[in-house]
Amino acid sequence: RPPDHARIQLPEARLGGGYEIGLINAIQLVKAFNQQSQQQAELYVIGSVSDELRQYWDTNAGVKITWAGVVPHAEIPAHNRSAHLLFSADLNAACPNSVLEAMACGLPVIAYATGALPELVGDQGGRVAPYGANFWNLEPPDPTLLVPEIQVVLDNYSEFQRGARQRAEEHFGSHRIVDQYLEVLLSD
Repeated sequence: RPPDHARIQLPEARLGGGYEIGLINAIQLVKAFNQQSQQQAELYVIGSVSDELRQYWDTNAGVKITWAGVVPHAEIPAHNRSAHLLFSADLNAACPNSVLEAMACGLPVIAYATGALPELVGDQGGRVAPYGANFWNLEPPDPTLLVPEIQVVLDNYSEFQRGARQRAEEHFGSHRIVDQYLEVLLSD
């Protein structure tokens, strides 16, 4: 189990200019978790964020945010291993690389059950929960639905670390993907 202070990582290439909805959802989730849990969490944001947006949220978020900035791709595994959870803020995501990279590093994923996220995460790689609103209209999610799932992961952290890595290897390893492509390409 992680220490009393959990690090929830939000990977986003660029935040701002209309793409800050993931950041807003992550802040609301961490805030709800901190209110409902005996543990506390910080939000760890990887990506390009303007100074104005950082200053605004540092003043108004009500949760601890660490801004890692843009991180070279080669350093992503180290960041994944320093976090306790990855929050995939994508709505209706097809196959976000950040989810697969996190699970490959043994970092459990938490997300709302939209797009392919339930299929990617499965039961081993972390937890998903209903969005609780109409995401097609970009209504804000109900973070209280994901908070209990976060607690399940943190309470069984070692199992979810192993499960995330195992799921990545078994379902998304390069050998498996290559075999599936060859099967499709070479079939009659």
